[in-house]
Amino acid sequence: MKKFEGKVVIITGASSGIGLASARCFAAEGASVVLAARSEDKLKQTFCELSNKGEHSDKFLAVKCDVQEEEDCKQLIYKTIEKFGKIDVLVNNAGISMRAMFKDLDLTVLKRLMDVNFWGTVYCTKYALPHLLKSKGSVVGVISIAGFKGLPARTGYSSSKFAIYGFLDTLRIEHLKDGLNVLIFAPGFTASNVRFSALTADGTPQGQTPREEGKMMSAETCAKKLTQAVYKRKSQVILTPIGKLTVFLNKFVPRLVDRLEYNYMKKEPDSPLK
Repeated sequence: MKKFEGKVVIITGASSGIGLASARCFAAEGASVVLAARSEDKLKQTFCELSNKGEHSDKFLAVKCDVQEEEDCKQLIYKTIEKFGKIDVLVNNAGISMRAMFKDLDLTVLKRLMDVNFWGTVYCTKYALPHLLKSKGSVVGVISIAGFKGLPARTGYSSSKFAIYGFLDTLRIEHLKDGLNVLIFAPGFTASNVRFSALTADGTPQGQTPREEGKMMSAETCAKKLTQAVYKRKSQVILTPIGKLTVFLNKFVPRLVDRLEYNYMKKEPDSPLK
């Protein structure tokens, strides 16, 4: 029997990167998958790809959803229940990044990061929670090492990921006796389009990645590890060795980690760090 046979999984940001790869993984393990994303065109492509691979197109639902809009998140949950009658897993994956020094940053950029990354997670979780409690299901927050340690030139990104960590960590404790599983999932640098669309100081997309995407963990590998972590009902996963080392060392020698991180990040092409 497949690991998620009979389960209903919602994935935000499902039209590309980790979200799309996760949708494929959950579907391969028998889940009914609800695909949520802002881009209607990409969403349709994803729906067609997944539904055409299997015999049961009725196991997929595509919902246009901008997670920074509370009503969109509310409708996402409503349409899921309307079609499938339950929710077993909510994967809060939708997110955006940025790269600029805070001193140069238009504050609307930071607000947008919080609206999409943090509030998108809060909205979706709020409306899904009664159904997840009923199914004793799992809520997942895809964060980053930037949610454990501040990432220079990514103030908005780190702030939003720290906020997600705090929100989900608290939610886990509140529901210790309710059977709800809360997973905080930190992939590290993963090959995706998130850096191409990352916002600059004035809010425009940077349009190119400052990193060698081919040398990073693939979205497919990341998604397999996410799916496995949900199945095992883990509470926290940090994927990459450098991510694990950063979190560990920061407990004991934070000043050293500050310097190492600064020097590491300033090596990026066109880095705002000097």
